[in-house]
Amino acid sequence: MIDWLLEFNGTLNNFIWGPVMLVLLVGTGFYLTIRTNFFAIFKLRYVLKNTLFKMFEKGHEGAGEITPFQAVATALAATVGTGNIAGVATAIATGGPGAIFWMWLSALVGMTTKFAEVVLAVKYREVTPDGRFVGGPMYYIKNGMNNKWLAATFAIFATLASFGIGNLTQANSVAASLQESFKVPPLATGVVLAVLTALVILGGLKRIAQVTERLVPFMALVYILGGGFILIKNAGQIPHAFGLIFSGAFTPQAAAGGFAGATMKMAIRRGMARGVFSNEAGLGSAPIAHAAATTDSAVRQGLWGVFEVFIDTIVICSLTALAIIASGVWNNGSTGAALTTQAFESTIPGGGYIVSIGIMLFAFSTLIGWSYYGERSAEYLFGPKAITPYRIVFIPFIVIGAIGGLDVLWDIADTLNGFMAIPNLIAIIALSGTVISMKKDFFEKELGKN
Repeated sequence: MIDWLLEFNGTLNNFIWGPVMLVLLVGTGFYLTIRTNFFAIFKLRYVLKNTLFKMFEKGHEGAGEITPFQAVATALAATVGTGNIAGVATAIATGGPGAIFWMWLSALVGMTTKFAEVVLAVKYREVTPDGRFVGGPMYYIKNGMNNKWLAATFAIFATLASFGIGNLTQANSVAASLQESFKVPPLATGVVLAVLTALVILGGLKRIAQVTERLVPFMALVYILGGGFILIKNAGQIPHAFGLIFSGAFTPQAAAGGFAGATMKMAIRRGMARGVFSNEAGLGSAPIAHAAATTDSAVRQGLWGVFEVFIDTIVICSLTALAIIASGVWNNGSTGAALTTQAFESTIPGGGYIVSIGIMLFAFSTLIGWSYYGERSAEYLFGPKAITPYRIVFIPFIVIGAIGGLDVLWDIADTLNGFMAIPNLIAIIALSGTVISMKKDFFEKELGKN
């Protein structure tokens, strides 16, 4: 029975992440990028000036529950996860270095997709009777498109996906890393991780935001410093690494060492899938957190969406990829977190500890971020009464993920990601005119001020 289910999921996964999904996902990003005059790329300096250099400001105009940075920190907590370490390594191990090019492409157009998601989430958010701000794809589908059926469909898949991408795979990667580096039994890892997660998520959004605004900058800085040191030590191999990435993006890569070889189709699929798994642009998850931000403009909050994808994929994922390729371990037959660990250990004595610590922090942050996404989706479907039962069910799944199998969990997570993305991308395309109009008005006002 289990083998049949796995085979069925494999077939379903191949369809979900086949040509149709790639065209819809990348096509939506290209469409929005062109219609916004490539603003996420050409105005990246403006975006960083109004996000990166203002992230710790406390006073903000407008309505909301948490600060704009707390919102993006919660979103980054969910997106900067094991996909940045294990997911990137898996993409290289199965699709070759060329997969990274397609991951970059998905991120460049994904910046505009994420911008559109956040803008719509803030515009169409609602305020509950007890004063909470709730939003996300289910709300802009319902309020913007007037399609309750499609909104419910997204909420169902988002609730289910929170147990895959946001729970099982994260716990599994932590358990595997700690077992390899410190010989910690997976069950023990699962229990401790479940307890720590419970202490945060049972306090609701305010506690999640308070934890993530401190945790995310710290964990990102530690990992960036470690990865940066590897690149400095292997600086002479960086041009060769870029050569492998660009050449492998458009040509099949032959078997070498323990690498089984990869076709261009495999590179595209693995790169795109891992890119989405990492930055989640197009999935509709992050807008759920951004909808609670205190802001006077949906577009202003949308800038944080651009920043989010840039940091997650262009910075952190690229750091992982270049460390793996430049260190020369990419074709040794390993995959997942083990491959990233080998890249760090080949350059830094005890470098595997940096990866293990990074995975622990990244996965923990993803667990608490995604618990909020799933909780809000469940609340949309069943009302506030679903919040406590959801939390109670979410916590033990962490233990289940810690003792599960990695390959199976990645495949299931990919499938659920695809099902989430479809209704969300349909909504973004349908409401793209609203996004374009709001973006135009915002920047006309900004130009007027200056």
